[in-house]
Amino acid sequence: MNIMTDSKSLRGFQKHIGIENVSRRSVVKALGLAGGFVLAAPVLSRPALAAYETGADKMPHGVVIDPRVFVAIAPDGTVTILAHRAEMGTGVRTSLPLIVAEEMEADWSRVRVEQAHGDEVKYGNQDTDGSRSTRHYLMPMRQIGASARAMLEAAAAKRLGVPVSEVKAVNHEIVHGASGRKLGFGELAADAAKEAVPSPASLKLKDAKDFRYLGKGAISMVDLRDITVGAARYGADVRLPGMKYAVIARPPVTGGKLVSFDASEATKVSGVEKVMEVQGWPWPSKFQPLGGVAVIARNTGAAIKGRAALKITWDDGANAKYESVAYRAELEDAARKPGLVVRKEGDVDSALKSADKVITGEYYLPHFAHVSMEPPVAVADVKGDKAEIWAPVQSPGGTREDVAKTLGIPEDNVTVNVTLLGGGFGRKSKCDYALEAALLSKALGAPVKVQWTREDDVRHDFLHTVSVERIEAGLDKNGKVIAWRHRSVAPSIASTFAPNTVHEASFELGMGLVDMPFEIANIQCENPEATAHTRIGWFRSVSNIPHAFAVQSMVGEIAHATGRDQKDMLLELIGSPRIIDLSSVKDLWNYGEPYASYPIDTARLRRVVELVAEKGEWGRSVPKGHGLGIAVHRSFVSYIATIVEVAVDDKGKLTVPRVDTAIDCGTYVNPERIQSQLEGCAIMGLSLAKYGEITFKDGKVQQGNFDDFPLLRIDEAPLVTNVHIVPPGPDTPPSGVGEPGLPPFAPALINAIFAATGKRIRNLPIGKQLET
Repeated sequence: MNIMTDSKSLRGFQKHIGIENVSRRSVVKALGLAGGFVLAAPVLSRPALAAYETGADKMPHGVVIDPRVFVAIAPDGTVTILAHRAEMGTGVRTSLPLIVAEEMEADWSRVRVEQAHGDEVKYGNQDTDGSRSTRHYLMPMRQIGASARAMLEAAAAKRLGVPVSEVKAVNHEIVHGASGRKLGFGELAADAAKEAVPSPASLKLKDAKDFRYLGKGAISMVDLRDITVGAARYGADVRLPGMKYAVIARPPVTGGKLVSFDASEATKVSGVEKVMEVQGWPWPSKFQPLGGVAVIARNTGAAIKGRAALKITWDDGANAKYESVAYRAELEDAARKPGLVVRKEGDVDSALKSADKVITGEYYLPHFAHVSMEPPVAVADVKGDKAEIWAPVQSPGGTREDVAKTLGIPEDNVTVNVTLLGGGFGRKSKCDYALEAALLSKALGAPVKVQWTREDDVRHDFLHTVSVERIEAGLDKNGKVIAWRHRSVAPSIASTFAPNTVHEASFELGMGLVDMPFEIANIQCENPEATAHTRIGWFRSVSNIPHAFAVQSMVGEIAHATGRDQKDMLLELIGSPRIIDLSSVKDLWNYGEPYASYPIDTARLRRVVELVAEKGEWGRSVPKGHGLGIAVHRSFVSYIATIVEVAVDDKGKLTVPRVDTAIDCGTYVNPERIQSQLEGCAIMGLSLAKYGEITFKDGKVQQGNFDDFPLLRIDEAPLVTNVHIVPPGPDTPPSGVGEPGLPPFAPALINAIFAATGKRIRNLPIGKQLET
């Protein structure tokens, strides 16, 4: 816990909401709205929650639990709490400091939040991905707050000359109950800083009944006002004295390289100062730049005009013949043949042969682009063996490490300042754009901003994988499912890191394929080979999207084939309440979490189905042309069920009057953010289902902007989105929220379309498939 000796050192925090980057050195020196409702509030049990384990310690650089790193108190009582994760709309820059403030008994109105630099040695893991920030940091942040509170109470007891057991922190003060004497946090800051940090075992965490903030839903994001009035600082807002502006012409085919370029016309453009080659790395190369030709100018507009005037010859390389139609046929052919067996229970071949009926479904999902509203952008200032970066990155610690390796300088000499992210969805966990800026700054000896255009963003993305999913379900004469074979064929994210990767990685297989929770006697999951021909990367919810789409669409198909209600069929397949035993699965991925803390619990899965059916009025009467669809999925160790109501008119126009989603995410911090995330998933899910498709021809992405990769417009969004949160049990640890709402949306939508029209859609995007 640091002590601020000068309140001016807050660097203007009190003039506005004030989210700024801060290093430990500087602190030492300075010493939500759419329709819906939330059901119930969390109940936290200190002994149980203190005992649960997460995979946080297994993440790179693990967890740091030290109030001296995260908390500072000024003499005027202002408490500054560092946020070490990146803010991209999830509210993490509010939620994690709020946890500290809750345990510390700080008055939130007197708390300021500072954004930490990238430094994983100091702050622990900083990867803002995998829907893991709260589940990994709820307990560490509680411990940090409780430690700060204990240090303040110890200092107050000494000042008052009473046993520490007689004082208590209450709303930014330490109170001596017997005498009524009070000391403010600011008065005690200097003395508290001298106290030893308590051991975690000695900490007494607050009782949930005493919470003022956690689970209450009354706290707005600390960035909200600045975002609303346009004062928030995003990557493109960064300006440095003497800064140059750059755009880059990159190889149009992944793995391609520069042969030659003619810059004579580009240098004639007013404002253009220099044209130069940018170093590229052979593919696959993790997040290293693709290389190409950079145009350096006095402003971004001039740089873009200069780039358009370049004459470039490319060698398109091995992926020059990549073509979406042909590749889809290749994936479909692979899905119809045996593949690598990744889960096997019983004898599927015999069960399918003896089945009274076999239902086969083949489902196709194309590549998706992230298209976050803010395209990639970064500013770098490299001087000698030191580099400073300003960028909207999801992994500031990882960016720092990669910049150091790319420039060949010590990691301690790299500073990464994290701006607000105008959307991320996994794209900004890859720092290629920051590396480009660093390389150019080093070459030019000046600060450089590299700005990507929307076309750059779409055509050079780390795309969500394309996929063919084939499921065969065998039914006995009573309509009971006795056999299930699922073949998943998709190029893997692992191909971005290593050549000759032809199978999905264990973390992809564990996202709705090998962890499929149905109670079926004979199950076999297979993974035929698929070669990547472009950069594949993490995308919101990752491989859960294709796997859930196939599994939950097949549930709808089985229900229809057997004359069953969709919801009843789903519950029958989920089966009895139990913990799924997947010990037979090699390298089972459980989102990095220990299975003992986060098992696959079908009772919880059933509960979200039953809750959404109740609250969403499943089976209600709907007008002609309307239909209801349901789907459920477990991902990021949370359980989500969604009901979608659709309306399809006689010309095939699709609208969504209502969406209901139930989530069991265990113990949670801010229900307003949960509601916001699930509303966002409904919009994103509908957008992807209707329009999302990136295609290739001659190795090149055919889309470039929102005219050919459209996003959902406001008049197409669901009219009502209701969110229903399952109250957590006393010993239920927190789980993910940002991503789990996406996978069940599309299959629920497709099942609803079938109920409304009798038309089964197996291939996304929907596009014109409903038009008459």
